[in-house]
Amino acid sequence: MAEHNDLGKKGEMMAEAHLLKNGYTIVEKNWRFGRAEIDIIAQKDHTLAIVEVKTRTTDWFGNPQDFVNHKKKGLLINAANEYIISRDLDVEARFDIIAIVINPQITSLEHIEEAFYAF
Repeated sequence: MAEHNDLGKKGEMMAEAHLLKNGYTIVEKNWRFGRAEIDIIAQKDHTLAIVEVKTRTTDWFGNPQDFVNHKKKGLLINAANEYIISRDLDVEARFDIIAIVINPQITSLEHIEEAFYAF
């Protein structure tokens, strides 16, 4: 597996552990719809969190969350709509980003709830 894939998987495992530690239930991981992939779908109380995990080795070129662009947001929104409709769910949904930086000097994780809204 390519090194960047290993980094991404490590970040997703860290994000999952963070969510579980904070009272979330993991509903799905790596759920796909068309060209979109939702990294983690988690639930806490009656809120469904659609979580995009961004892992980088440095923040030199910007924070990891800065790399969730308009196109990616659109794909996530469409996928989330399909997920909710296809399962006939009656829940509030929000879009979160978990931004992770991992390198020999630092490991940081930031959970940004309601990072963006459906447009």
